[in-house]
Amino acid sequence: MNVTVVKYSGEDTGREITLSKEIFGIEPNDHAIYLDVKQYLANQRQGTHKSKERAEIKGSTKKIKRQKGTGTARAGSIKSPLFKGGGRVFGPSPRDYSFKLNKKLKELARKSALTYKAKDENIRIVEDFTFEAPKTKEYLKMLQALALADKKTLLVLSESNRNLVLSGRNVPNAKVTTADRLNTYDVLDADNLILSESSLEKIDNLLKK
Repeated sequence: MNVTVVKYSGEDTGREITLSKEIFGIEPNDHAIYLDVKQYLANQRQGTHKSKERAEIKGSTKKIKRQKGTGTARAGSIKSPLFKGGGRVFGPSPRDYSFKLNKKLKELARKSALTYKAKDENIRIVEDFTFEAPKTKEYLKMLQALALADKKTLLVLSESNRNLVLSGRNVPNAKVTTADRLNTYDVLDADNLILSESSLEKIDNLLKK
């Protein structure tokens, strides 16, 4: 698949780049995508939820009424889960939600996600560029020039660029990342991918094995 290379100002460079079939033209594996996205979301969870159980409630341990003769159920403590203010039965406790996946499966998931974007023609290749200073206006101008101002975009660079990261940070529905940090969730979450020329080469080196 050939994609036209454009400048960040929207001008055509007159060049085309052929996307690698090994990365952008495979048979997508939906289950691999599901597992990778599930892992990504699980790893975002803090897992700090906590409720107090019976032993952690402050209160008297005195038996609140006699065992028999009251006509109601026996009760041994005010901290019983049956009473208001008592401990919670089997409440949540801190835990780690993260889990591991094989490296090859994660690579397959990323290739599958990139293939879907390529098939839908939602990939733009931009000639390498930078801003002289962090300017949100310049980033918005770039999106308008590429006809992506109303889309959710992911700009992928070969390496981190402070000016571009700061410029895109306050733009709604826009994210900036690097090729080595590219993940399945971000690819699928964006409507369009904006790949710099050098990032495309780095993606090829990372995934074409």
